[in-house]
Amino acid sequence: MTSRCPCLSGETYDACCGPLHRGEPAPTAERLMRSRFSAFALGDAGYLLRSWHPSTRPSALELDPGLVWYRLDIERTERGGPFDQDGVVGFTAYYKGAERGSLREVSRFVRERRDWFYVDALAAP
Repeated sequence: MTSRCPCLSGETYDACCGPLHRGEPAPTAERLMRSRFSAFALGDAGYLLRSWHPSTRPSALELDPGLVWYRLDIERTERGGPFDQDGVVGFTAYYKGAERGSLREVSRFVRERRDWFYVDALAAP
């Protein structure tokens, strides 16, 4: 896709989250977070499960087809760089459906070998 990436990075989907959805490893925890948001926006439950750490991954994931995820604001990151083993990303994701709303979360990530994985959500501040 040559349209803008759903994560609003300013890049096209093919230059941003597309390669991660096709199997390339995310270089940072923030990039994995952005790719997971894009997967929610595109309805890609398979990618969400693949990028979820096996220790906390559910056996199945059912996405709500009535929600449209349209905006992601990254508010903070801690560690999560290319040489770190863990990281934290705080964000707000906006959706619309029967009503408009937002999800504010602080997510934990771990890196194993070259791959970053979503672990879980901490209580949002």
